[in-house]
Amino acid sequence: MKKFYVTTPIYYVNDKPHIGHAYTTIIADVFARYYRQKIGKENVFFLTGTDEHGAKIAQAAKKNNQSPKDFVDQISSQYQAAWKALEISNDYFFRTTDPDHKKIVQDMLQTLYDRGFIYKSLYKGIYCVGCEKYLTEDEIINERCPHHPTTELAEQEEENYFLKLRDLAPKVLEALETERYRVLPSARKSEILSKIRGGINDISISRTGVDWGISVPWDDKHTVYVWVDALFNYYSATRIVSQKEHFWPADLHLMAKDILWFHALIWEALLLALDKELPKVIFAHGFFSIDGQKMSKSLGNIIDPLELVNSYGTDGVRYLLLTSFAFGNDGDISLSKFNEKYNADLANGIGNLVSRIARLCEQSKHNFIPIFKKIKYQSDLSIEKAMAEYRPDEALKIIWNQIQEFDKDIHNDQPWTLDGEKLQQTLETYVRRIVPIAHNLEPFLPSTAEKIISIFGADEIVKPKPLFERKK
Repeated sequence: MKKFYVTTPIYYVNDKPHIGHAYTTIIADVFARYYRQKIGKENVFFLTGTDEHGAKIAQAAKKNNQSPKDFVDQISSQYQAAWKALEISNDYFFRTTDPDHKKIVQDMLQTLYDRGFIYKSLYKGIYCVGCEKYLTEDEIINERCPHHPTTELAEQEEENYFLKLRDLAPKVLEALETERYRVLPSARKSEILSKIRGGINDISISRTGVDWGISVPWDDKHTVYVWVDALFNYYSATRIVSQKEHFWPADLHLMAKDILWFHALIWEALLLALDKELPKVIFAHGFFSIDGQKMSKSLGNIIDPLELVNSYGTDGVRYLLLTSFAFGNDGDISLSKFNEKYNADLANGIGNLVSRIARLCEQSKHNFIPIFKKIKYQSDLSIEKAMAEYRPDEALKIIWNQIQEFDKDIHNDQPWTLDGEKLQQTLETYVRRIVPIAHNLEPFLPSTAEKIISIFGADEIVKPKPLFERKK
C-alpha cells in the first residue's frame, strides 16, 4: 500500500511559537496536502506537536508562577491556535505528556536495558540548559553555546544511565552509507558522516534531580533525558492513534539543522537497537534571518505567526514564507518587502488573473458548467519532479510561472475584442486552464485554491471580491 508519513519536530514549549516554527510546519503541511492529492487522504499521516518535559520547562513554569502542567497546557494551546490560523492540516497533535506515550517510552527503554544497550555510570561535563544537552568541546564557542549565547554554561557531575552509542554507531554509519535512510540536503549528510567517522562516545539518556519528565522504568530516581523522550514521539504516535501503526516508518522527518544530530544518529541508533525500521528521509533545512538580522528577543524580531496572519491573511503568510528563499538553505526573510511582494505576486498576480477571467465569463453569459465538469486533473511532471526533490519552493515557482504566462496570453489574445463563438472558445480554454492551476496550488495556498475552484465551478460565474486586497 502506498503511504506517506510526514513529521515536524515536536516543538519545545519553553516559549510561544514563532515564525521559525511556522516555516517548518507550513513546509510539512505542503507535503501532506500534496501527497493527499497524489495517493489519497487515507494514505497520509501528518504529525506535529509539542515537547513538554525537561528542566528548562520546569524553570520556565516556575518563572511564570505556574505548575509545569498548567504552563505546558497554556503554551501547547498557543501552538495549536497558530497552526489553526495557518490552516495546518495535521492529522494528530502530539504531546509528550500523553500518558500513553509515557508507557510506550518506558516499555522501549526497558527493552533496551534488557538487551544490554543501557548501563549506569558517572558523568561529568558542560551542560546547556537551553539545548537540554551536554556539549562537546567543539560545540562550545567563547565559553558559550552558539545557539544560546546569553545562557551561562554549567559544569555538572551526576550518575546517569548511558546508551551504548559507540557500539551502535557503526551500524548507523552503514545504514546511512547504504541509504537505508537518507539525510538531506547532501551537505548535511556529509556533516553527519564526518562526525560519526570522527568517533562517537556513549550518551547519557537519563537525568537525576529533574522531576518533570518520564521516570526510568527500572529506577525511578532517574528521569528519561528529554531528547530521548521526544524522539520516541514519532513512533509512539503511530501506536497511540487508532489504525495508524502501519504508517511506520516515517517517510519524511522535517526540522531545522540545529537538531539534525539527534535525528540523524541518536534516533537511528535507538531504532536499530530495538529492531525497528528506520525513517526514510531526514531533511534539515537552514536557518534564516529577519531583514538581515539573526532572530533574537533582544532585537525584538521574534515574530508571532498570528501577527503576520492578521496582516497578510493565512495564504498570504504561507506564500511569503515559502518563497523567501530556497528550501534547505540558509536565507533571509525580508519582512520589509512583504507588502511589495504581496501586491506584486498575490494581489496583482493570481488575484488579478482570477478576477479578469471571471469578469469576462460573467459578461459572456455563457454556461461553463459542462466544461468545468469535464476538466481532469493531470499530474504536472515538473511539479512532481520538484516535490520529489524536496523543493516545494521550486514547485510553487513553477505554478507562478504558469500564472504569469497565462496573464501574457490573455494580453495577447485580447478577449475583450472577441465575440460569438471565438469568445466562447477562448473563455472555455481559460476555464480549462485556471482550474488545474488552482488544483496544483492547493497544497501551498489551500483557501485560495478552494475559492478559485468554487468560482469557476458555480452555476453562474461572477467576478468575485478580490482574493487578495492590495496593501498600501
